Amino acid sequence: MRNAECGVRNRKVGVTTRDDLPLPFRIPHSAFRILLLVAACTPVTTRPDFRPDPGALVVTLDARPERITAALDSLVPAESLEIAHANVRDGYVETAWYDTQAHRTRRHERDITNLAATVKIRFWADPWVPGQTRLTAEPVYRPRYDPSRPERSLEVIVSKEREGYKIAQRFVVKLKERFGVPKAAQ
Repeated sequence: MRNAECGVRNRKVGVTTRDDLPLPFRIPHSAFRILLLVAACTPVTTRPDFRPDPGALVVTLDARPERITAALDSLVPAESLEIAHANVRDGYVETAWYDTQAHRTRRHERDITNLAATVKIRFWADPWVPGQTRLTAEPVYRPRYDPSRPERSLEVIVSKEREGYKIAQRFVVKLKERFGVPKAAQ
């Protein structure tokens, strides 16, 4: 963009000496454009920066993601689990660590006594086709504790025989009963 398009003059008025040549006056427009582009392209979300594990439970439901996320906000506490993160707009719900043997929520990692029996369930509600949602339920546990590695790199999907997986299945069944499954997904 030229200075003339901004209405900025870059020459001195009324100076007649040759020693005093006008210096160009520059406005760095490109810096503002780059800043605006970076701000517009930066996602504002509470979802984690990783995708669900391919072995997670996946179901298609006959409702919009906002309705399913709001329903999860009421179903999770009904199962005696606590919600660690939830955002209806993003379609994401994450429970706190839950000890399936003691039937207690563990708020901090230092409170976890039995790693194999303590699970966390994450739900991703993604728009599928208009009016339908693809819900992914990911029950995970950590087989070991290593503070030098990120938490996600230590997580493993719970096997189908364990209680954590059955809890996630109960959530999926309740959501199927409440919202229904599209005929094409049956």
